[in-house]
Amino acid sequence: VQLQASGGGLVQPGGSLRLSCAVSGSNFARVIMGWYRQAPGKERELVAIISSIGTVTYADSVKGRFTISRSNAENSLYLQMSSLKPEDTAVYYCKFQRHADAWRQYWGQGTLVTVSS
Repeated sequence: VQLQASGGGLVQPGGSLRLSCAVSGSNFARVIMGWYRQAPGKERELVAIISSIGTVTYADSVKGRFTISRSNAENSLYLQMSSLKPEDTAVYYCKFQRHADAWRQYWGQGTLVTVSS
């Protein structure tokens, strides 16, 4: 299984970005996928996760601003980010786990999001 994250960049406060994570080597049956982020000098933290049955969990800091989704047809995971704040600046990573691999964690390479005026 390989993950390729993309979509990061520089955006002004209040702006929007959409991150994508292309997954190869697996379908989306019995999986849990998510986005995590790591700001400079901080530990990696959960942003949002989505299961194969559609259960979604968000970090309190992004509720109401970020939306996680997936496309079975495109084998991709997405994170729509709106009302971005400087504190959202971080490297964003996608993570994939599947029942077939005993929930082994697969990580994408990360994409940098910078929120600054």
